Amino acid sequence: MFDLTGKKAIVTGAGSGLGKGMATGLHNAGAEVVIIDINENARTAVQELGKEGAAVHYLQANLMDRQDLERVFAEAVHVLGGRLDILINNAGMHDRRSCLDLPIEDWDKVIELNITAVFHLCKLAGGVMIPQGRGKIINMASMLSFIGGFNATAYAVSKGGVAQLTKSLSNEWAMKGIQVNAIAPGYMNTSMNSDLLQDDVRLPQITSRIPSGRWGTPQDLEGIAVFLASEESNYITGVVIPVDGGYLAR
Repeated sequence: MFDLTGKKAIVTGAGSGLGKGMATGLHNAGAEVVIIDINENARTAVQELGKEGAAVHYLQANLMDRQDLERVFAEAVHVLGGRLDILINNAGMHDRRSCLDLPIEDWDKVIELNITAVFHLCKLAGGVMIPQGRGKIINMASMLSFIGGFNATAYAVSKGGVAQLTKSLSNEWAMKGIQVNAIAPGYMNTSMNSDLLQDDVRLPQITSRIPSGRWGTPQDLEGIAVFLASEESNYITGVVIPVDGGYLAR
């Protein structure tokens, strides 16, 4: 049901962590994938994924540089033969400081990458997908799209914005054959949360609220990414889907 053979995909921030997990899911389902990442080490992920099956490509870019973003998007679409079926906007950052300790310059960085770059890439993708009459855009929201978090003002604002952007674009593009949805990961065992995973106070507090009894992994996002990228989700659009082990329902 969820065969993506022949589909063309871009996944940002997919050199490691959740992005790599979702790129792996798309690749294993048959899609040709372009991984965009600022980290040169992302080449390793491409080499691992590209050993068999559909092609996997790596393009390096700084998505906080708007000209570089436009350059890499055009290059990615060219690599994919001028077509784009799937865009996963995964690249993001967190600055875990209190409001009073967060310089405005660092606020700007979080907002630029987490929401402005997402808007920019969605807009560019729409320019390719709308003439095709089909396409899947998957944005990365967060638990902090629903709750305020702690020492997370810029991140929470950006992820709240991702949820609203997803709904707004869905309203504009659903009639054009484009489904725009978002995934909201729960607390995940990735490098972004390394400080929480080493916090003797916060770690047990968070874990005790997760009914599944564990933190998530990149593999936990493979299935939902493939589902939202497939034809089986054609009547699902404008939603933010938590993948959180039951955290929000607690």
